[in-house]
Amino acid sequence: MTDIELANLIFPNITKTVDDLEKRYPPRNLPEGAEVTRFAPSPTGFLHTGSLFTSMICHKVAKQSKGVFYVRLEDTDTKREIQGSGKQLIEQLNIFNVVPDEGYYGDHQEGDYGPYIQSERSEIYNIVIKYLISIGRAYPCFCKAEDLDFIRSKQEQAKLIPGYYGQFAKCRFLTNEERAERIKNGEPYVIRFKSAGNHVRKIRVKDLVRGEFEIAQNDQDIVIYKSDGLPTYHFAHCVDDHFMRTTTVIRGEEWIASLPIHVELFDAMGWKAPNYAHLPVIMKLDEQGHKRKLSKRLDNEAAVSYFLKDGLPTEALIMYLMTIANSNFEEWILQNKFEHMEEFKFSFNKMSLEGALFDIGKLTFFSREILAKKDKETFFNMAYEYAKEYDESLLKLIESDPDYFKAI
Repeated sequence: MTDIELANLIFPNITKTVDDLEKRYPPRNLPEGAEVTRFAPSPTGFLHTGSLFTSMICHKVAKQSKGVFYVRLEDTDTKREIQGSGKQLIEQLNIFNVVPDEGYYGDHQEGDYGPYIQSERSEIYNIVIKYLISIGRAYPCFCKAEDLDFIRSKQEQAKLIPGYYGQFAKCRFLTNEERAERIKNGEPYVIRFKSAGNHVRKIRVKDLVRGEFEIAQNDQDIVIYKSDGLPTYHFAHCVDDHFMRTTTVIRGEEWIASLPIHVELFDAMGWKAPNYAHLPVIMKLDEQGHKRKLSKRLDNEAAVSYFLKDGLPTEALIMYLMTIANSNFEEWILQNKFEHMEEFKFSFNKMSLEGALFDIGKLTFFSREILAKKDKETFFNMAYEYAKEYDESLLKLIESDPDYFKAI
């Protein structure tokens, strides 16, 4: 049995090809140098301050290059999904004026490169997976959880890198006839990418923040298609970034370790990979004085809702985050009297490689300066809207004598 016959057995109803997708989602007609960026949250909870930081930079890079900023909802991890959180994320982005040009808007989608919700893109993923099987770069894996546990224990005993690769990737050595028989017998399976790499070898990659560096090749046969018919993050991200014509992927530095996987997936498809910019994480000092990443579980400041409830003006948080993003921004905004932030030219070259410590004092300073510039009508309206949402006692005070509140 050939690889093409195996692909047809697994996906008998998929008749469209990768070429059909290339025609459906052609390169964008944009000015030279225009960047296409994306914010791709998972609907698994609140908008993290680090996510606002990333999306703000994505938005800025697209806008200053006359490009496109879009939002894609990555909802393939159904076990972690929290109902309604995707819509809430978009609403909070809008509050901070990080508004997409196209994509997922919480209650609807707009744009020519959709669907922008991953769970609605199964046909696209299946077309690409069928192609990878047909060229021998993907295969069905029938290993059960206990099989994977046994492999892991053997690797631990031998002090080897854990994972499904090389001699440990037992299902990659099945013949297509054996695979077909097990599929016809109804055995559950996933689809794995067949890596051609070796972790002993290095690849040279370029990062817009860190410059060029070497990193070990990927040799893991990662799962790209789960038994529930949904793709995994690594695979879906590559397919979507290609067909949505993303030029620059901006994300946290914790994804650097995944870069070899993504590079190899793009290479296997013969696609040009986007540029990557891995941003430093936002840090905090713990009680012992040690730096650590801002934590969803431990830190109030990790949720943007904390700042909204605290009454801080939204532009103050954006300004503060921009001081973390670019070392020259603070001097620039002081010279410009806290105005016209949209005119500031962001540059990846001005980013620090080290995670910045979150400085609530500096954020408070920005808030004070911004509020001091508001006229009394604007300040009144801001305070009134805040009180209606978050502070019942303040609302009663304002409504008892609005003119007196304005005069104060």
